Amino acid sequence: MRLSTLLACALIACAGSIGCDKDAKNFQAPAASGSSSDRTAVRLTLDWKPEPEFGGFYAAQLSGAFARNNLEVDLKTAGEGAPTTTLVASGQTDFATTAADQVILARSAGADVVAIFAVYQTSPQGIMTHKARGFTSIEGVFTHPGTLAAEDANWLKYLLHKFGPPKAQLIGYSGGIAVFLAKPDYSQQCFITSEPLLAKAQGSDPRTFLIADAGYNPYTTVVITSGKLLRERPQLATAMAQACRAGWRQYLDDPATANAKMAALNPQMDPETFAAAADAQKPLIETVETIKSGLGSMTAERWNVLSQQLLELKVIEKGAPAEECFRNPQEPATRP
Repeated sequence: MRLSTLLACALIACAGSIGCDKDAKNFQAPAASGSSSDRTAVRLTLDWKPEPEFGGFYAAQLSGAFARNNLEVDLKTAGEGAPTTTLVASGQTDFATTAADQVILARSAGADVVAIFAVYQTSPQGIMTHKARGFTSIEGVFTHPGTLAAEDANWLKYLLHKFGPPKAQLIGYSGGIAVFLAKPDYSQQCFITSEPLLAKAQGSDPRTFLIADAGYNPYTTVVITSGKLLRERPQLATAMAQACRAGWRQYLDDPATANAKMAALNPQMDPETFAAAADAQKPLIETVETIKSGLGSMTAERWNVLSQQLLELKVIEKGAPAEECFRNPQEPATRP
């Protein structure tokens, strides 16, 4: 599954109502100046297949938000577990999606990548179990016998650190929901906007617990770029951030067109599940903070907390200062 697979339209200087207006819903990208030949060609690489977690990017393409910001965007998926931080740091793609903890890990390894837009303010990463088991919190999954399928991710390290060795048998996660449907004592990792909806559609009784409610909440589906691009072409990063904000506003208001496009690219998810997922993820994307600061906004406090958590888990040896990890709408694009 996704790497923690993380939700600030960065690099937008506060000019008028753009980026800092409390009424973020009124944001409109500027009209395009010039023909398609005048647009800058860039690559945006997604770290999972076309699903609602990427809906705003497809909406930006279909609604013309990219074009209005003079961008010609090659929107591609890199597949499960794609090392998108490496692709960005090495210049193989201009922009990509990942999670905030992956940004910190990449920077600790010397990769100069920076977040410029965070879709999910609350991470959709969760654990799905059967409602009939009667668990009232995620702790129950760890303190009762059974099976827990999960990848060796940072969020799992956090839960093991918090709850201790599980009574459940911990096994690797291989994707899908077939085993979950077949075994009543089976729990597995999930995105709450994906696997639980598929399980319900097949008559199961999933109950889902967010990892964020246990205290580990990295921004998810985060758009990143390289520090080099930020330094040398700040206006390009600003344009991408503006287009992302406009695209996500469009998708939150009316996901139908982008869902149809993604469904054609990903026929494994049916139209009903696309619609249900788009609706389920809204409160994870648009929050009190984004109403105040704009869709995609991030805070230094959240980045510093995450960095400290990764230090405590011994995932990194040195913390990553928040100011090195992201750029935000209220900050100048040329901030050092």
